[in-house]
Order: sequence, then C-alpha cells, then structure tokens
Amino acid sequence: MKKLSFLAVAALVMMGVAFASCDSGKSVSLKKDIDSVSYLIGANYGQGLRESIKDFPGGMSGNLDALISGFLNAAKGDSIHLGMEMNEIQAYMNNFFQNAQMKEMEAVREEEDKFLSENGKLSGVITTESGLQYKVITAGTGPKPTEADIVKIHYHGTFLDGEIFESSIDRGEPIVHPVSQFIPGWTEGLQLMTVGSKCMFWIRHELGYGPPGSGHPMAGKFLVFEVELLDIVKE
Repeated sequence: MKKLSFLAVAALVMMGVAFASCDSGKSVSLKKDIDSVSYLIGANYGQGLRESIKDFPGGMSGNLDALISGFLNAAKGDSIHLGMEMNEIQAYMNNFFQNAQMKEMEAVREEEDKFLSENGKLSGVITTESGLQYKVITAGTGPKPTEADIVKIHYHGTFLDGEIFESSIDRGEPIVHPVSQFIPGWTEGLQLMTVGSKCMFWIRHELGYGPPGSGHPMAGKFLVFEVELLDIVKE
C-alpha cells in the first residue's frame, strides 16, 4: 500500500474524525495515533470507492451500503461470498458488467440510429458507406488530402445536445496532425474535403472513440464537428 502523504492526511483530518460504523451506528473512538491513522486509511479508501461506483455501465450507480457491508465483512474475516465459490463470484460479476455494457451499447446505437436516420434526410447531408455523415458548408478549390498527408485544420466539437467539448476555433490556434492518426470518422471525412473547404461531420461512436467502457473518456459518445481544412502541410 502506498503511504499517505502528509498533505493527504491533513486533508482527510479536515474532513472530520468521527466515523459512523455502518453496522453499529456508534462513533469510533480515536484516542491513539494508530486509531487516527487507521481511520484515515479507511477514509482514503472510502473516498475512492465512492467515486468508483458512481458510473457503472448503463448509467447505474452502485449500492454504497452494500459495498460498505461487503468491505467490513471481508476486513473482519466474516463470510463474504454469498454462498458462491471464487470462480462463481468472478463469473457472476463478469456476467453482470457484460450484460450492463451490452444494454448501454444498444441504447447508444438506438439513439444514434434515430438521429442519423432523420439527419440524413436533410438537404446537403451525405451518408457514406461507413455511416459517417457530412455536409459541405463552404466549398474549397484546393487539393484533397490523402491518408498519408499531414493537415492543418480548425475545428469545433460538440455533443448532440450542443455542449462544446473541444474547439481549436475557441483557442484561436489551428492544429497540425497526420490524417491517419485522427479518429476513423475524421480520417475518412478529411479525405473527402478540399483545401479551403468547411464541413460538418456527424460521427457515431464506432467511428469516434469506440464503444462505452472501452477506456477513453469520450468512448460511446456521438460527436459533431465543424471542420475547416486550411492546408496540406509539407513535412
């Protein structure tokens, strides 16, 4: 276990030193240094656990009381297995998370399919074979980049609800990046653009950062981009 830093301990002390036991309802007495350190270690774990159960697949939150009960039983050496063998426990947990993630992915796909179906009917919107949708806002007259090129672009990214998550336009500084190293939707879309053009991209999660739970903070998100291709940069 990593040692708690002095600042971390001090911060936890500021949070208070009265800990209510979930099974007794009584305050723990912190008469000795070892009592306080024991409490602080528990508080440190507890704070992390509380955050970790807020965002289960499917938008669910874990049951904090059940988690605390399981933690205390295990720490005291009591029965923790609910009558299951260890391999059964692992299989049970894996099955739960897999099913929850599948349901979340189905909900994401349904929402994306519904939007893309309606959006694809709008004037000027083109749907490619991969499912990328784009619309030319301003037509350019320059060449088209290839996957091997490096491009200079300005962009503005939002979620479906209009919330901005990133924007080089707002930062006032375009980016220079290899076409092949963008998300799949951008790699495809940029090759459909000409230098000087501006397009809208509507990118479902498969062409973005992958399915929910795949590790990236933007995983499972439907992304909308306004992209301006400024130049093809020579190496």
